[in-house]
Amino acid sequence: MSAKLSQATKDLLEQPFLAHLVTLNPDGSPQVTPVWVDRDGDQILVNTAEGRKKPRNLQADKRVAVEVVDPSDPWKVLSLTGRVVAMEHDGADAHIDKLAKKYLGKDTYPFRRSDEQRVILRIEADRVRMQPA
Repeated sequence: MSAKLSQATKDLLEQPFLAHLVTLNPDGSPQVTPVWVDRDGDQILVNTAEGRKKPRNLQADKRVAVEVVDPSDPWKVLSLTGRVVAMEHDGADAHIDKLAKKYLGKDTYPFRRSDEQRVILRIEADRVRMQPA
């Protein structure tokens, strides 16, 4: 059963704070990547591109961990574990533009490559820990 996000958690996710996403390599070792995050209700959204390590790892194992730290208060931390419940191409280009606006103040994502296919990772949390509680 997926966990519900508290209002404090949702508020933190609305900020342009980098998150760290952990996926699992084929050998079971963790792979950590700084990412931009968004949310849709109680789901956490991450945008990436096909062919990168994150979507390749998620083909075999959908388990993830996400951590967000408030840069103005390093003791204010969101940590969650969960799983990717969907990998969606529809709307992914518009979504990365939305994230570019949030994180860079730009209307379009300036680092897009012409040959990439964007994908939205929809994450449902199993456990959520917000510090301070």
